[in-house]
Amino acid sequence: MPRTASTASTASTARSARTARLVGAAAVALAAALTLTACGSSDSATGPAKVVQQKSDSPYEGTVLGKNFEKPDLQLTDTSGQPYDLRQKTTGRTTLLFFGYTSCPDVCPTTMGDIGVAMKKLSPEERQKVDVVFISTDPQRDTPQVLRSWLDSMGSDFIGLTGDLAKVKAAAKSLGILIEDPVVNADGTVTSTHGAQVLAFLPSDDKAHVLYLSGTEVKTFEHDLPLLAKGVAA
Repeated sequence: MPRTASTASTASTARSARTARLVGAAAVALAAALTLTACGSSDSATGPAKVVQQKSDSPYEGTVLGKNFEKPDLQLTDTSGQPYDLRQKTTGRTTLLFFGYTSCPDVCPTTMGDIGVAMKKLSPEERQKVDVVFISTDPQRDTPQVLRSWLDSMGSDFIGLTGDLAKVKAAAKSLGILIEDPVVNADGTVTSTHGAQVLAFLPSDDKAHVLYLSGTEVKTFEHDLPLLAKGVAA
């Protein structure tokens, strides 16, 4: 049966509400983590969290984090179908980490595409020092083959990972990024609502030091990637 305009409108409204909930929740979770670290206690928050402001003397245009998140201890499957240990494979390397899904209609292709454009501005030596890792939030549909085909349009050397969604959600949560289970819409499409932050891990300690929110412009990545490749302190 064809969908009516009313049904389509309702589905669209529901998707928008889920997105708004998650974006708000992710912002609060990340802001809380940053603020609680600054307070020196994980149990003493008594008021609304506030995002730590970027240091005025930072060389980066991205937001420097007040808490340097540990790289998740996560084992998934890469686009060649082989086991991939995130910590082990990216130890001592600059790593940009993003959670999303290949059938995402907007933020995922835009974010990964912008990073891809900026990566092409790096010298071959700089590019070899940076790992761009995309972790699927819709592993049932994002098979290794689907991921590889999708990522190749942005960066043939981009790393795609897929696997147990519970592990993915736990890893994202440890970084202040919230992910909801994929939802099959009435028209058969799938919505996987997720936080849209990109986290940059420096090679010096394998911790996240710089944050890029949804909507970050290409010129910001173009400015920051050479610094990240060199491992410049935030």
